[in-house]
Formats: sequence, structure tokens, C-alpha cells
Amino acid sequence: MKLFITGISTDVGKTIASAIIVEALEADYWKPIQAGDLENSDTAKVQLRISNNKSQFHKNAYALNTPASPHLAAEIDRVTIDLKEIIEPISDNHLVIEGAGGLFVPLNNKEFVLDLIQPDYKVIVVSRHYLGSINHTLLTIEALKNRKLNIAGIIFSGSENKSSETIILNSTGIKCIGRIDEEPYFDQNVIKEYADLFRENLLGL
Repeated sequence: MKLFITGISTDVGKTIASAIIVEALEADYWKPIQAGDLENSDTAKVQLRISNNKSQFHKNAYALNTPASPHLAAEIDRVTIDLKEIIEPISDNHLVIEGAGGLFVPLNNKEFVLDLIQPDYKVIVVSRHYLGSINHTLLTIEALKNRKLNIAGIIFSGSENKSSETIILNSTGIKCIGRIDEEPYFDQNVIKEYADLFRENLLGL
């Protein structure tokens, strides 16, 4: 499987969700575009939390210096993000691909994170509850449906909100893969516990 992890916004828990999925499937991991925090990148954060020995971590297609929208970070670095230069790594393993922010984060003057998603990818949406998150979640799912992309499921991150989750799941028909609760920290042991909880649902995608 090739699983593309997107969020309804930034800082909703995509990287922790990616780590759990990588550990559950002993999958490879690839973050095509990293903008800023290169010394503590999302790849490094996932790698730090993985305890299996099978997962491989593939190099970013673009590693940009500024923590900003990729189009701006690229402009500051005096480069232009070209989708033709973003080449999926070759792997015989499951591959987890983490996006940057939400679907309509711009990569250049005309293309967005949404344009990174290939027809053979299965998309997992990470949603976190805040005022407006129902709208953001439904818009994200609608955008994926409009592109006729394969939405594999949704992961809820953070404090539970049964009312919001019920509305989202009932109105979209999307499968809930699991919930990541608020935790004091996420180390290898915590990630492994969630991986064990999520594995059956992930293998059924």
C-alpha cells in the first residue's frame, strides 16, 4: 500500500499519526517536502519513535530552510518546487507519504499539496477538534472526492468530541481508523501501543 497522510490544517498530528502507521505496518516513510526545522525534521521525528528494524526513511525531494508555506520557503531559498522533480522512492514495502499542512497548501504559483497525491495512493485524513474543524474536515474530504481520490479513512487526534466525530463520520461515510488521545509524550513505547491498536484497521484498507 501507498498511504498519503494529510491533515485538515497544520499542527493537527500528522507526524505522530504517520509514526503510528509506519510502526503498525513496518512501512517505509517519505516526506516529499520539508519546510524548516531541518535539524529536527518530520523524518527525524518519525524515525526517533519507530522501534521496528524494517522501515526505511527516504530523502526529502525538497528540504527548505524556512518554516513557512512551501511556495514561500522555496522562494526564500531561490528555488521553485517542480512536481516533476518529486520522484516517489522505489520500495517493495508499504510506503507512508506525509504531506505538508492541508491539501491546499501551495507548492508554487499553480500547484498544491493535493497535486502530490497519485491515483494509486490511499489517503488518510488526520482531523483534530477545534472551533471550525468540522468545516475543515468536510472540505478536505470533499476536495479529495472531487479529485476522485481514494480516501482510506480518518484518524482523530486529540481530545474526543463525540458530537463532531458523529457528524463527520455520518455525513461522509468515511471509516474511522482510530483515535490518538492527548498524551503526556509520544515515545517508542506509546507509538507501539497505538500501532498495535491500529494495525488491524490499517491492514484492512
